[in-house]
Amino acid sequence: MAAKIKGNALLEHVDAVKKGKRAFEDAFQGVSRMILDAGIQKITVKGKSTYQFNLFSQGEKHLVGMYDEINAFVSFVKDASEGGSSREMAFVLVGEPGNGKTFFVDYLCDRYREFLSIPENQKFTFRFTHLDQVGGYGQIQFIESQTYEDPMILAMSLETTKGRSMEFLAKKFKFSDHQIERIYAKYRPLGACSAYIWNQIRELCDNDIEKMLSFVEITPVPLIESLGTITGKYPAKDKITSSAVDLIGEESIQRLLHITDTNNPYRFDLRRGALARVAGGGIHFADEIYKNKKDLVQVYLGVIQNRTIELDGFKWPIDTLIIATSNNSEFDTFLSEREEAPIVDRCRICYVAHNTDYKIQKTLTEYAIGKDVKRSLDHEILHQDPNLNYAASVAVVLTRLPKSEKLTPVETLKLAAGEVAGEKSLKTLAELIDTLNQDTDITKRFGQKGLGQRNLGRAVQLLLESSETNEGKCMFALDIFKALERTVLDYVQEPGDRAKYMEDLKIARGLYRERIMTEMFNAYMDEPLAIKKDVLNYVNMIIGVDAEQLGPDMMWKYKDPQTGELKALKIDERYIKNVEERLGLKTEEQRASFRNSVRKIYGQKLSVDPNYDFMDNLELVKAITDVRLKSDIAGAGSLVGALANRTNEENQKLYDRMITTMNEKLGYCRTCAQKTIEYFCSQEDDN
Repeated sequence: MAAKIKGNALLEHVDAVKKGKRAFEDAFQGVSRMILDAGIQKITVKGKSTYQFNLFSQGEKHLVGMYDEINAFVSFVKDASEGGSSREMAFVLVGEPGNGKTFFVDYLCDRYREFLSIPENQKFTFRFTHLDQVGGYGQIQFIESQTYEDPMILAMSLETTKGRSMEFLAKKFKFSDHQIERIYAKYRPLGACSAYIWNQIRELCDNDIEKMLSFVEITPVPLIESLGTITGKYPAKDKITSSAVDLIGEESIQRLLHITDTNNPYRFDLRRGALARVAGGGIHFADEIYKNKKDLVQVYLGVIQNRTIELDGFKWPIDTLIIATSNNSEFDTFLSEREEAPIVDRCRICYVAHNTDYKIQKTLTEYAIGKDVKRSLDHEILHQDPNLNYAASVAVVLTRLPKSEKLTPVETLKLAAGEVAGEKSLKTLAELIDTLNQDTDITKRFGQKGLGQRNLGRAVQLLLESSETNEGKCMFALDIFKALERTVLDYVQEPGDRAKYMEDLKIARGLYRERIMTEMFNAYMDEPLAIKKDVLNYVNMIIGVDAEQLGPDMMWKYKDPQTGELKALKIDERYIKNVEERLGLKTEEQRASFRNSVRKIYGQKLSVDPNYDFMDNLELVKAITDVRLKSDIAGAGSLVGALANRTNEENQKLYDRMITTMNEKLGYCRTCAQKTIEYFCSQEDDN
């Protein structure tokens, strides 16, 4: 904390603001500058252009996805910082439990405190000293601004009128007309107690500004999170224990013992409430705002609209960004009470959807699993199946996707993650989202229903406590489906939702099955990227098969877009035909159409991302895997047969070699390697 500045401290502060060494901005301007200065990127999400703000991607545990919500919030703050209607509103995040509303606000508050800890952004306030000379305050020696008013607010009220104060500052510091106008654009009157004491000092000093300034000290606003200063939270309490005192403060008996004038507004202790502590350019977080009883909601209405704390006719203007959260059911209940309409009218409602991109969900799943080393009940280290994150992410995201006649659940899943979904385009998904988002029932909009982060956390807990996990010393991916099913049965009350989620989990198991087919092929080939190479070989073959320079030896030379090297590839038309038969392409027209679509994707994707590998085209990956698995093992019929029947030495050697590869190259432990092979050999979830 910086040392206190004495003497003509206020004038020194004004000079520092003029020279740009200190900031004078309100909460909206500060938060807006913090976000925009951190950088912006233009991205495409679900077929629409949007912005990604770098501030929300910083730190080990940062915000994931939430693009629409973050864009709405930044737009709200920016509008307020530019004097728009948002200045008289609160920003309210409404959504299902466990979709990141509270995490969003807590993350923003953490970043804001870090931002204000930078010396040039630091917030200051003032205190009145030598009160023994003023008289009437008993043992109270100094009084700090109760609402952490900025020293510039006091500077703008130095003289008896606003006009005289402007003249004084302009003359003293040689401010241009434009500069003084910019400063006074942020003018607000002093709070009741500051104005009262300043008036007493004025009378004592006979309006001598130099003498008056000797009663003022400048001090930094504390950034201690546990004090609730700068960023404070007010959680909704039950009907009996909550009162307006928790928000705006009350008359202090202790102060009345010292103060002789009972009309002195300093008899009210505003710091007893949560609002005054964030009133100097801070963020007030009202958690579950609509759960509060009516008189508290009325207090919020006054504070949001007028940005003042009012007690017994006294007023304290505040400078606060108010953010609130609410779940859907509480919000619906509140809306049904028509007399409460004014408070909703003063809120910018932002409906928060669940994350629907399974690739982004992988980071959220990591949060749910936790980054610390997991241990079994007997304190042995637990291994994590390399497919666990994928299985959990796909399963929970599928529950969040609405049913549609235009798209299958898997197509919606892939398009929402920006992947290829056969003939279906991002435009189809964008149209579906637009149609659903027109629904007046919020829960029917895209991504508004489904298993949230807390439900995923519960499923991980069930997985960790199961006997299979503890005995095998491994968090096996297939077991997460059982845990999620148990979570759906225990925590989802609506029968229709429960039935849908159970169906979604079956689809997720099918996707997990396809992933295991790929993993087994890689293990069989003793190469972690074997299937990826085969997929790219097929793509390059169908591009080269019609090339003019292709000789009778069917060798085609091409430039690898990833490395830039010249490569030679032998085109195997029998292999191409087998793959296309697996895809169900029987006629020449169907094959030609499919090849053209692959060539089109090749041209579009590789121009943007040279590392694009077609692995998101699950049908193609499955077809190539099937062709290779069924044709590569002579005499055994298939890899499944070879692994399931280990009575002969050759099959046992193959099994042992694959276990070793999975163990050493693919990230499996012995338990999940054996269980994965066992699952692969079963007919379970085989689509």
